[in-house]
Amino acid sequence: MLLQGKHIILGVTGSIAAYKAAQLTRLLIKEGAEIKIVVTPAAKEFITPITLSALSKNPVLCDFFQLQTGGWNSHVELGIWGDIMLIAPASANTIAKMAHGICDNLLLTTYLSARCPVFIAPAMDADMFSHPATKQNLQILKSFGNSVIEPTFGELASGLEGKGRMEEPENIVSEIIHFFGLKKKLKGKRVIVTAGPTVEAIDPVRFISNHSSGKMGYSIANCLASEGAEVILISGPVTANKVHNQIKIINVVSAAEMFDAANKWFTMSDAAILAAAVADYTPVKVSEIKIKHSQNVTSIQLEPTRDIAAHLGSIKKAHQVIIGFALETDNEVENAKLKLKNKNLDLIVLNSLNDKNAGFETETNKVTFIDNNNNIRKFELKHKSKVAEDIVNELYKLLS
Repeated sequence: MLLQGKHIILGVTGSIAAYKAAQLTRLLIKEGAEIKIVVTPAAKEFITPITLSALSKNPVLCDFFQLQTGGWNSHVELGIWGDIMLIAPASANTIAKMAHGICDNLLLTTYLSARCPVFIAPAMDADMFSHPATKQNLQILKSFGNSVIEPTFGELASGLEGKGRMEEPENIVSEIIHFFGLKKKLKGKRVIVTAGPTVEAIDPVRFISNHSSGKMGYSIANCLASEGAEVILISGPVTANKVHNQIKIINVVSAAEMFDAANKWFTMSDAAILAAAVADYTPVKVSEIKIKHSQNVTSIQLEPTRDIAAHLGSIKKAHQVIIGFALETDNEVENAKLKLKNKNLDLIVLNSLNDKNAGFETETNKVTFIDNNNNIRKFELKHKSKVAEDIVNELYKLLS
């Protein structure tokens, strides 16, 4: 339990994302933390104190005074008790009040009394998050030394899409664990990760690519960083993927650029996790101007790209580890085993497009591990951040 003995004040505000506070509480408790929860009056409209009290095993505080007993809920004592204060979700209203020292509820007085580091996980509609007032308020809070856990891009309660979704509880807990520096089993190791698609130009307008979102590779990179590894993330063109602030990102476009970057950094690394969906073929000739319909071009000559996995496998030293991926549609296990052997990999992560909610552009994945001893381990469908943990744990074993 990586947060054993840590005292965490969890603040919950009036946001539709308040329902995530239940899962967040459960995960923090699972890691051994002791939780005291303070809610705003508006938060009780979204999640009941009874739920949070049952999960945290402590009374949930909201009012300054206990009307039945006349007792006082001391924000000062709370501020001294906490090792950190985490406000998740943090509404635009609460963020504005925090930035300007307004303390009209117990959560805000606790914030102003807190002697510990403060983490803020905003949650609101995209227009509210992008408003200059909210941006300025968050900058003020950062200037106070508070840490902001950036919200993610996705579908919002309004029905719109944009940046404003509170970060998932699993990722918030990872941030807290990283802050305390408790999860460092890959400290001193350098790992390169490839992620996302490659884009092979046909002309200035058109290209050959695939549906990879990069979510799996980015989840792996973030998990590695939380374990203390130095991470070199070689990324094809992706959108809306967050990275740990300790990750070095190398942005590439084509398979050739990804090959060159991987080749350069692998020689200086302990391991490589090759999660990118690299194009197998690229046009022989790229037109400098847009190909017109009137030119009646009916075919494009292609040539193979250089195989990154096979090349790294051919230059791999005894102390280095390579984990590859195989996305298959038929004869999955047989094809994956062949790739594992032919490319001199240490482990291959197999996933199939035949599995529902796995593969490209999903938040979840269902994988099978195959190693050089012909061991096959099948995992259930789970969030990609959890799949990343399984992969990183396996890397740790291989490096050990």
